[in-house]
Amino acid sequence: MIALVEELGFYLAQECYWYNPAKMPAPAEWVTVRRVRIKDSVEHVWWLSKTPFPKADNRRVLRPYSADMLRLAKRGVKTTVRPSGHSITSSFDKIESGGSIPSNVLEDQNANDMLIVGNNSANDPYTIRCKKSGVKIHPARFPAALPEFFVKLLTEEGDLVVDPFAGSNTTGAVAERLGRRWIALELLEEYLEASKFRFGG
Repeated sequence: MIALVEELGFYLAQECYWYNPAKMPAPAEWVTVRRVRIKDSVEHVWWLSKTPFPKADNRRVLRPYSADMLRLAKRGVKTTVRPSGHSITSSFDKIESGGSIPSNVLEDQNANDMLIVGNNSANDPYTIRCKKSGVKIHPARFPAALPEFFVKLLTEEGDLVVDPFAGSNTTGAVAERLGRRWIALELLEEYLEASKFRFGG
């Protein structure tokens, strides 16, 4: 993977993960027929960059501190060296940065665990409008929380967000809501036409 990315002129900035409980059990032959594999529900999300130092700021995606961190800050940290060799100092109990830096396992703002959002929503405004209009619903939609995380991490208001495989244009809708400009590219005109429903069109 890394060799291919480098050959294409990109850098792998970071590998992230999204738990998608709605992912179909595939390959079906191995999972549901022969029963020799388990269901794969983790999607890999590769953050690629044209430079080794991409524009990003993790302060834009900080999470609320955990109850443990708040207790630790109140109680104070005992300076020690863990068995792993990590040195724990009093700086660990400082909670002045405005929040906790998220991990590469994508988390929902309102959840304490990894992002558990399926891509099978049946009653969001986009899906309802498609059904009412008799328009084909894009089969591989993803939750808005996924592009929202990266739009916040990698861009500022007024920046341009480009989605070369727009599908139902979740990314464009998120970018617009967050005050970014956006361009959506999609081969199938019917999906682009239906994506207007994300904007009240």
